[in-house]
Amino acid sequence: MIRIDVPATSANLGSGFDSLGIALTMQNRVWMEESDTLEIRCTDGVQVPTDESNLIFWAASHLYEICGKKLPGLKIIQENNIPMARGLGSSSACIVAGILGANRFMGNPLSHSDLINLAAQIEGHPDNTSPALSGGLVASAMEGKRVYSVSVPVSEKIRFAVMIPPFELKTEEARAALPKTYSREDAVYNLSRSGLMTASLFSGKLENLRVAVQDRIHQPYRSGLIGHYDDVFRMSYELGSLGTYVSGAGPTIIAMIDADNAQAFGRNCVTHLEDKGITGWRVEILSAAPQGAQIVIE
Repeated sequence: MIRIDVPATSANLGSGFDSLGIALTMQNRVWMEESDTLEIRCTDGVQVPTDESNLIFWAASHLYEICGKKLPGLKIIQENNIPMARGLGSSSACIVAGILGANRFMGNPLSHSDLINLAAQIEGHPDNTSPALSGGLVASAMEGKRVYSVSVPVSEKIRFAVMIPPFELKTEEARAALPKTYSREDAVYNLSRSGLMTASLFSGKLENLRVAVQDRIHQPYRSGLIGHYDDVFRMSYELGSLGTYVSGAGPTIIAMIDADNAQAFGRNCVTHLEDKGITGWRVEILSAAPQGAQIVIE
């Protein structure tokens, strides 16, 4: 049996819509073993499909088909630490686990680059799947079916306060809220800030993050889908956030914070949410994960 550890990911980072993503130190664990039958269970009581529609099995089976083989079954055990439909890459984690395990069982016919391409094709975009596989901060672009991506480390000066609400937001609903076209001014606005975001996270130029996180492409249109959006953004800046953004399609909201103030920020955040009557939100202080998904032999 093998164990696959896959990090949570946060896409967009405000200005880098569908192009920037970062791996975080929260992870799912998946145990997989070849079998003639399909057996799926969870260690944590989370309800997941236990038939062939299970995304981990589906992704693994898809890779087998690409390689001209049939996957008769698998034994899969899931530990689901990444909350589902919260904008933290839970579906990408399943896809990555499935194709990594399948690739290993077949003797690794696909390279790392091949896996990045395949994961993005399955997911539809690379901003979560690429950092899940490569770790760090990843800038990605798709040309046809190929992903061009670069992973760079994130400065140790920066931590991420992940504010997870008690409700889901489906990616399809969040995408449906976006306009069909944008002005040239809005496009230039985001392009300049996404470049600044990448350089600033890598270099640790903390003073740039408040500008780098600004966005006109997706967050203004999705804000109405996220309860307490304005309250949480305002509170984060009052507590010293360097830059706050919606993670992926939402509804999780992330504040980038100085590592020296991270734990105090987390405690104050919980207190302020409760004082404002905003209940059920969970706050996690995470770092950027330098490594992507890893296979461990057990």
